[in-house]
Amino acid sequence: MTACVQRCIMSKNETYSDKFSRIAAKTSLSQLSSAEQDFLSQQAFCYRFTQQELRQLVEISIDLNQWSEAPLQAIWPTIPEKYQAPKDRKHHLITSLKSQWQRLKEEPTHYPSVAVSPPANDYHIKTSSNDKKQLGLGYCPVASEKTRCCNLLTLDAVDNCGFDCSYCSIQSFYHNNQVNFDSHFAEKLQALEIDPEQHYHIGTGQSSDSLMWGNRHGILDALFDFAHRHPNVILELKSKSKNISYLLQNDLPANIICTWSLNTPTIIANEEHLTATLEERLKAARQVADRGGIVGFHLHPMVFYEGWEDDYSALFEQLLKEFKAEEVALLSLGTLTYIKSVIKQIRGRDFKSKILQMPLTESDGKLSYPEETKLAMFRHAYQSLQPWHDNVFFYLCMENQQLWQPIFGYEYESNQAFERAMKAHYLEKIESVRNNRMSRTE
Repeated sequence: MTACVQRCIMSKNETYSDKFSRIAAKTSLSQLSSAEQDFLSQQAFCYRFTQQELRQLVEISIDLNQWSEAPLQAIWPTIPEKYQAPKDRKHHLITSLKSQWQRLKEEPTHYPSVAVSPPANDYHIKTSSNDKKQLGLGYCPVASEKTRCCNLLTLDAVDNCGFDCSYCSIQSFYHNNQVNFDSHFAEKLQALEIDPEQHYHIGTGQSSDSLMWGNRHGILDALFDFAHRHPNVILELKSKSKNISYLLQNDLPANIICTWSLNTPTIIANEEHLTATLEERLKAARQVADRGGIVGFHLHPMVFYEGWEDDYSALFEQLLKEFKAEEVALLSLGTLTYIKSVIKQIRGRDFKSKILQMPLTESDGKLSYPEETKLAMFRHAYQSLQPWHDNVFFYLCMENQQLWQPIFGYEYESNQAFERAMKAHYLEKIESVRNNRMSRTE
């Protein structure tokens, strides 16, 4: 213990002692190790941290731990003698620590060669089945007036996901690792009234993974029946799973598009825990395409890290090698975008993750990468997949409309125009599949 801390503790008054207990309770101090709690508590009595200052230091400490960086104690600065006034000493201290923390966020993230998995006891899925009051049909929950949106309808066949992606926004909607199935999902879907003169685009992968549960509780039976009965519905299944046995064993409706969220092996190993590997996802997509099914891919989130360009280039080359443009309906691009509640959830996890080791800048009411980083990643992706430009529908997901022109060379004047173009392209693909199947039966 330093002389400064000893002196400060000896001279502490009861007023701050009471105050510290109150402000500490309003931070995540208890989440730190005993040694870290003791260290910060000692420093708090020395510098008389406010609640906001203590909260910032606790968050820095949590981040350093999750990023596998040196702990807060190790980077705690020595205060130069020129700072004599207590206020100046504290200002220099906090400014210095925040500067070191920010520097780590500004530098390209470096992932270890061997991924560090989260603790085995940190994530236990519990499943239940109950009768929901109504069918979970609505608009995309992350839609924003500030971003160009395709007006996707979302169908919550399952609430919460069984995978453990460190960045996932679903964790801000559902808690306690509880996955819920609607025991009367099939009946509700059967009763849903659909206008036969209107085209619908409905996705089932917003609140859970579309395929990881297979046909548990008859989910896929109900969705396949729904797609067969309503040929004017474009039904999109989105997944990070390799569980496609039901798709291979049953009559896959032409109007179901099976899409996979893809990422580099580095990101999958370090941040997309429990999901299928890249090779397994691509193999599953290849098998569906071989059966005449329409597939699609979501490069969302693209992550900026040391070696990102080479890793994503290899992924794009693999896509072009293994899939023809005629087989692929879509490819979406997006990146890490957070609301504050998700950041709080991530910091509340006891695991190793570098997903928050990034410069968090304001982006359309949320927090994301700076615009220049997004432009670099999205341009690289689009240019790398040039052979698909004429036959695959490319779009940005949850990104500002001002990014479209510099990346794609075009943009849509409204969400409605975007929606119409997307549906027209998908319907053309679906019609082609239907015609191919008819020609084989004649």
